[in-house]
Amino acid sequence: MGNSLMQHLVVLGSLNISKTFPAYDPRTGEVIAHVAEGDNEDVNRAVAAARKAFDEGPWPKMSAYERSLIMLRFADLVDKHRDELAALESWNSGKPYEQSAKSELPSFARLFRYYAGWADKIHGLTVPADSNHYVQTLHEPIGVAGQIIPWNFPLIMLAWKVGPALACGNTIVLKSAEQTPLTALHAAKLFQEAGLPPGVLNVVSGYGPSAGAALASHMNVDKLAFTGSTETGKIILELAAKSNLKSVTLELGGKSPFIVCEDADVDKAVELAHHALFFNQGQCCCAGSRTYVHERVYDEFVEKAKARALRRVVGDPFKKGVEQGPQIDSDQFEKVLRYIRSGVESNATLECGGQRFGSKGYFIQPTVFSNVEDDMLIAQDEIFGPVQSILKFKNVDEVIRRSNSTRYGLAAGIFTQNVDTANTLSRALRVGTVWINCFDVFDAAIPFGGYKMSGIGREKGIYSLNNYLQVKAVVTPLKNPAWL
Repeated sequence: MGNSLMQHLVVLGSLNISKTFPAYDPRTGEVIAHVAEGDNEDVNRAVAAARKAFDEGPWPKMSAYERSLIMLRFADLVDKHRDELAALESWNSGKPYEQSAKSELPSFARLFRYYAGWADKIHGLTVPADSNHYVQTLHEPIGVAGQIIPWNFPLIMLAWKVGPALACGNTIVLKSAEQTPLTALHAAKLFQEAGLPPGVLNVVSGYGPSAGAALASHMNVDKLAFTGSTETGKIILELAAKSNLKSVTLELGGKSPFIVCEDADVDKAVELAHHALFFNQGQCCCAGSRTYVHERVYDEFVEKAKARALRRVVGDPFKKGVEQGPQIDSDQFEKVLRYIRSGVESNATLECGGQRFGSKGYFIQPTVFSNVEDDMLIAQDEIFGPVQSILKFKNVDEVIRRSNSTRYGLAAGIFTQNVDTANTLSRALRVGTVWINCFDVFDAAIPFGGYKMSGIGREKGIYSLNNYLQVKAVVTPLKNPAWL
């Protein structure tokens, strides 16, 4: 499988191997493959292909039903190739194979079926006017969409962006993360097999400062969607503004509160908070990384959270029963360890973990801190790793104030048996998603996005279609109308 996917750069259906970069196995740090490295010239070629496919090709002129059939055929091919896609996703990203195969690949296919269902249900309105005019609105594809996806959920993020863009009739240039380029290339091959016309989906593998910047600042790209860090999101927004003022959707960082109220079933709350933080090695933008626990149950919660972290199974993601694989690369590995050292130096109590796991690869022990204060870096910054910070609170008003005292606003979790408390908190928290007695529920129809510096716009669900449509008003005089 490695050799067959080693050097693909999908631009105009051709192969470009003049320059390559390595893709690594985070279990060992060893090279999996060398992938063609896209640069400014490759982005220009990809955008030209997408522009030609939009202006001259069959895709925007197909009936919406025909477009939906191609998307459905792609989803069927994903099902057929599920095992190899899951293996490739885990091999390149380090996430547990069971997570890839049983959760993410079914979700990936479902997302495309969901958007295939939307393709022939996108329409404008007939608008009543005060004067003798017939007014209609047209919902038109925006054109060439540039999309930049992250490394933590390569396939899922591809679906969140490519699905609605295709359903609306756009063409796409997608830049994959340099850490995880392999599954996007394989997915592009399956789209070709499904009958997607040439130039509709162009995948460029490359680095952010070169390929990503070229895409964000390209004058012939009409729309840009980016998922990644808040710092990079600011650069993307600036490049888009300085070029052609293309519209931008951003899904950025988070520091999500997970609030355990005094009436909580502590055992269930511990398990859910554990999942909210440690899922995907803690490499999740909406991770419940500030665990606020009411003072009446705090000590019991800390002891049980520590015990659960110590039971967490860390190891080779291809082994059955493994819950946690390695961090994505050496940079992220070192970053997480720096934050752990910061927590210790700030006098938070290190309950467990805090060290490298094993002797090779980028594995980190599940780590739990108690007695964390809001002004500590581990309570303020997005660590993006397996580090749980547990904070104590006294009442609802206090936890609302503290939860909102952050530059982020992506998500929050609430664990309570009191519906009034749940309603109060869910309306007061300035975040894009609130999970009540659950966490990380990512149904295709549920919109996702953030307040404040966690992003602009929403992905998934009906709301994501607006990202890839222009609204045009068409006004025609009426002569002697029978009614208005």
